[in-house]
Amino acid sequence: MTRTLVLTVDRDNDLGLKTSIRGPVVGRRQVLTAALKLGIADPEESDTNAILGALSQHDKIAEGKSEDDEVEIAILTGDEKVGVRSDRAIAAQLDEVVSTFQPDQAILVTDGAEDESVLPIITSQVRIDHVEKVIVKQSKGIEGTYYYIVKALEDPKWRSKIMIPFGAVLAILGFGIMLPNEIGGVVIGALPLVLGLYIFSKGAGIESTVNRVMQEMRENADAAMFSSLLWTATLFSAIFAVAEGWRAFGEQDLAGSQSVLWLSVIHSSLAWTVIAFLTSTAGFMLLRLKRGSFSGSLIVLSVFGMVVYSFLNAALDIAIRVLEGTSYVFSVEMILNDLTTPLIWVAVLWMVTTVVRTLQTRQAQADRYWGI
Repeated sequence: MTRTLVLTVDRDNDLGLKTSIRGPVVGRRQVLTAALKLGIADPEESDTNAILGALSQHDKIAEGKSEDDEVEIAILTGDEKVGVRSDRAIAAQLDEVVSTFQPDQAILVTDGAEDESVLPIITSQVRIDHVEKVIVKQSKGIEGTYYYIVKALEDPKWRSKIMIPFGAVLAILGFGIMLPNEIGGVVIGALPLVLGLYIFSKGAGIESTVNRVMQEMRENADAAMFSSLLWTATLFSAIFAVAEGWRAFGEQDLAGSQSVLWLSVIHSSLAWTVIAFLTSTAGFMLLRLKRGSFSGSLIVLSVFGMVVYSFLNAALDIAIRVLEGTSYVFSVEMILNDLTTPLIWVAVLWMVTTVVRTLQTRQAQADRYWGI
């Protein structure tokens, strides 16, 4: 006997939002009712076609199966906030369906790549033998293309993805043209820089990290308020670092050594850069303390940042003095004077690391939460 499960996934939960039907929807009659209600509520909804496609697959298998075989159909719904929350809902509903029907194989029917992204979740519970994508046949004329562009812009999900970046680009271009030549050129020139950073963040996966931080802030409102203040301080510290470096650049004699010039710029902005690092780290500490997942590694990281800063600050100070012609005497007294602060921070780092590791060990042995 073979048990076949025909699945269709509504990841953004259009079915629940437009018909108030909660997933999972199991059984041919229930699925057909859901398709009719969704089609009546929104005749242009593509998920209706996916559900009807799943019903078609179900009927074909039911007609050709043997007496001992069984076939079932189900709709899994996610959440309007597509992401971790919707995928967790789909995983929970799939577990409920699989535990009840206990299928040997499954067929997935989707209406696009977004629903197909949950394929790893489904394959973790049941073997997928076939994936069918339902694509609605449409006219190929210019009028039809214009219609679908307009409908896409009316969808809040696509509108935010298309219109906000496009509008921001036009606003920056217009603002840059209106400003005087030099300032306007800087504004327009910053546009490809911003776009390049955005593309880089997408490629490097930084965007997902930012989204996770934003989600943690929403879930921890109290800590989010203070962490937001700290991250605002981080932003201003970064701006001050650039401004301080620019000030040092303007005060240096451009006819002098280029090495001294750039080392002075870095040395001037170093303190504000470290402040930006410490305030951002403190923001993460608050969120993790609120969630109860604080591991102590952020404290060690903060102290390590101070060690790096103290050594860099001393090294840059010595390098600038030597390049400006001041002789440097390699004596014990001179080295101790320059490296006293870095060595103190190394000792602090060793003590903090020892304390954190000790508390982590005690927590693991006593099964008691120490906040580390």
